[in-house]
Parts: sequence; structure tokens; C-alpha cells
Amino acid sequence: MTWINAVVQGVLIGGLYAMFAAGLSLIFGVMRLVNIGHGDLIVAASYLAWAVVHATGLHPLTSLVIVAPLAAAFGYALQLGVLNHTLGKGILPPLLVTFGLSVILQNGMLLIFTADTRKLDAGALETGSFALSPGVDIGYLPLLMFATALVVIAALQFLFYSTSLGREFRAVSDDREVAALMGIDDRRVYASAMALSLAVVAVAGVFLAIRSNFDPFMGPGRLIFGFEAVIIGGLGNLWGTLAGGVILGVAQGVGAEINPGWQVLAGHIAFFLVLAVRPRGLFPRIS
Repeated sequence: MTWINAVVQGVLIGGLYAMFAAGLSLIFGVMRLVNIGHGDLIVAASYLAWAVVHATGLHPLTSLVIVAPLAAAFGYALQLGVLNHTLGKGILPPLLVTFGLSVILQNGMLLIFTADTRKLDAGALETGSFALSPGVDIGYLPLLMFATALVVIAALQFLFYSTSLGREFRAVSDDREVAALMGIDDRRVYASAMALSLAVVAVAGVFLAIRSNFDPFMGPGRLIFGFEAVIIGGLGNLWGTLAGGVILGVAQGVGAEINPGWQVLAGHIAFFLVLAVRPRGLFPRIS
């Protein structure tokens, strides 16, 4: 049962990794942009939730009614005011600008919140669990994270393929110039995509803050987990992102069972093996 429990816990934590990755996958799918500052944006959302909770007394999950719209507004302004100017000029300008964003976010969080670790207290949600079978316990928080990942990815999939905004996303992704000739404002569409991405980032940031301590320098690690989940699942494939998160989580769970020091390493090994066998990921999006 020990190994079964490791796999089950890995599947559940994979939901959090999928939320780390969903925003990356969406942005790459729409504008072929890799956001180096994505992990730091997740941590910034955690700090924003911490500030909102301590200012208002709201439950951490309830704070999302404030945190998510603020994050979306920031994403819209960031894309419209900064990142749009880097697109169409090669791969390097967006990478450099988002790397600069990462540095600014890390130092800004350090200046405002200091290097002390923080955490959000969600009460019984963090410690409560039920027995699935002898030796296999399911925590309410991991189960909620996985269920939320399913809802988030299903909602993004519906929006992408069943709404007018989704049609605009696909149009500018397929051919930006032709979409512009059809009257689609690609700058606004890209800004909407980034706003949506950062709304998902806000959800991931709140769950991260509930699950573990966080500090201003955690961002690059979250970026790596998200990026690995995206690559394993297939760039631009939202459901593939969930599969990638689950594979990464299970690999880490099994690695930790073998040796606690191998937890993160096992995830990296799984990423390397998938990349070696399927360079485009397990479920690459068909262009």
C-alpha cells in the first residue's frame, strides 16, 4: 500500500503542477511566448493573497474574489503596455523582457515582504483527510487542488474552443496578419490571454501559499515544475498539461518513497525521459 499511496499522492499534487503550467500553456498556445517570469508571478500572487487575507480577514480561498481580478488586470496591463512591443521581433526580446520582469518581481517582493517565509492558514482544510483504503489517505486540500485543476483546465478548454474570444485566440495563433485583416485587434487579444493566464496564476498562487511556506525566491522552482509539465504534456495542449502535471507529481512521489532526497530529481528524470523519447511531448497540439 505504501507504493499505491505514493502514486495517489503524486496524482493529487499533479493538479497543483498543472495549475502552475496551465497559464504557460495558454500563453504559448496563443502567442508563442515563453514567460520566464511565470514562476515569480505565482509567488507574487501568493504574497498578494497573504496581504489581502491579513488586511480583510477573509479565508484564503475566498480571497480569490479579490486576488484573481487584480492579477488579471495586472496581466492585461503588462501585455498591453510591455510585452506586446516585444512580439514579432524574434524569440530573444520576450525572453529578455520576462527575465527582467522576474528579477524585478523577486527584488520587489524581497523589499516589501523581506526574506522571511510566509504561509496562509486554511485551518482544517490543510490537515483533514479521509481513508480511501487501508494505508491510503486522501487529504482534503490535495483533492481540492486536483478538482480545481480539472475545473480550470476544462473551463479554459471550453473558452478556447467554444467562445468568440477563443476563436480570436485561435485566429491570432494560426496567422496574426490574416486575423488583423479580418478586423481582430491582436494586441487586445494577446492582453486578454495574459489576463486569463494570470487569473489562473492567482489560483495556483493561493493554493501554493496554503500548501507550503513561500519566500521571494521560490519562483524559478515553480517555473521549472510548470515548464516540465507543459513539455511533458505537449506545448499548447491544455489537457496534456494536466497529464504532464500528474506524471511529474507521480514521479516525485515514487522518487520520495525510494529516497526522500530523490523527490525532485525523480521528476527531472521523468521529464528527461519523455523529452528523449517524445521531443514534442506526449500529446503535442496539432497546428
